[in-house]
Amino acid sequence: MSDNRLCNPISTAELERRWKAVREAMPPQLDALIIQGANNLCGTGGYFRWFTGVSMGTSYPATVIFPKDGLMTLVSHGPVGVERDFAGKDAVWRGVGQWLPTASFPAIDYCIPYDAERVAGAIKKAGYRHVGIVALNNMLFGFGDALRKLLDGVTLSDATRLIDPIKARKSAEEIELIRMAGQMQDEILAKAQLQIKAGKKDFELLGYGAYIGNMLGSETGYMLGSSSPPGEPAQIRGRREQGREMRDGDVIYYQCENTGPGGMMTHVGRYYVLGKAPQELVDAFGIICEAQDNTVRMLQPGASPKEIFAEHNAFMQKHGMHKEPRLHCHGQGYDVVERPMIRHDEDMPLDTCMNIGLHPTFGNARLFVTVCDNFLIGPDGKIEHLHKTPRKIFEL
Repeated sequence: MSDNRLCNPISTAELERRWKAVREAMPPQLDALIIQGANNLCGTGGYFRWFTGVSMGTSYPATVIFPKDGLMTLVSHGPVGVERDFAGKDAVWRGVGQWLPTASFPAIDYCIPYDAERVAGAIKKAGYRHVGIVALNNMLFGFGDALRKLLDGVTLSDATRLIDPIKARKSAEEIELIRMAGQMQDEILAKAQLQIKAGKKDFELLGYGAYIGNMLGSETGYMLGSSSPPGEPAQIRGRREQGREMRDGDVIYYQCENTGPGGMMTHVGRYYVLGKAPQELVDAFGIICEAQDNTVRMLQPGASPKEIFAEHNAFMQKHGMHKEPRLHCHGQGYDVVERPMIRHDEDMPLDTCMNIGLHPTFGNARLFVTVCDNFLIGPDGKIEHLHKTPRKIFEL
């Protein structure tokens, strides 16, 4: 079962490892799981890809019913009134038995029930009484609302936390893909640096990096950053705010936030200056690099995210910087942010085989400063710095 049209597919053996781990974790009363995917162009909604190997790159949703035993049922956009048996042999939809297509047009209100009707019909036909929903926040509201009404009498529960610990610890195959993502982003930064010059607009520079990423096997994600004159913060900005033209003396922040071949996520960010770096940026960047090192030393299996977060904030305050208002450290994989998050409200401890993104940040009216890298907590608990681009301000 193969298809040479597929770009960097995850192995069937890896999918089978995931399915086996989930089934072993499912409590006896749980008959099946429902997972929906849509709009995974920016590195979110990764639960669906984790189960199926397929990234939904359009707004059309796709939903699978994952039973305790047997093949999955797929409901997705396609010809109305058709049923097809893939028998687990489709090269794209591995592990899928029945395909139940329907008209999935999210912007059309009268199409809202269609997916839910097909899913509910399959669940009732199978006689499932207790079904878990994985990643409620990745599911279209109209679908979920209709599904609850159609499955009156079936117990629905949130099964996301059943999956999170399994998804957070990476397999050997996933770790290799994560390393490839880090190497790809180092190459993007090296090539993009050669394109930085006065007269070029921010989006031209960042768009060039996205192109290089695509040529190196990236599938989803985005490039963030901007330029600014000294005394104004060069902030993390999305495409709609990348219209400024770079000038001599500018500070440029460039952050790759795209997936590598196979869809695993890392991210890296560095500063470039068209001239001499402002001393206030140099000084603050030095402290931020120390803050990153301070967190890295705490990335140990069994460590508490709450305690790491508290220690990071104490470090920042000691050095005259504000506490972290959002998130400076978190897991990554098929999602740009996944558990565990290093925050006060996270209860999943760190473990081996975790891909951790780390970007301590400080900002005020004059500057924005951060440093972004990924670190792997290896199978032996040792820390591997996944990005090799020097942690420095590049003066051009």
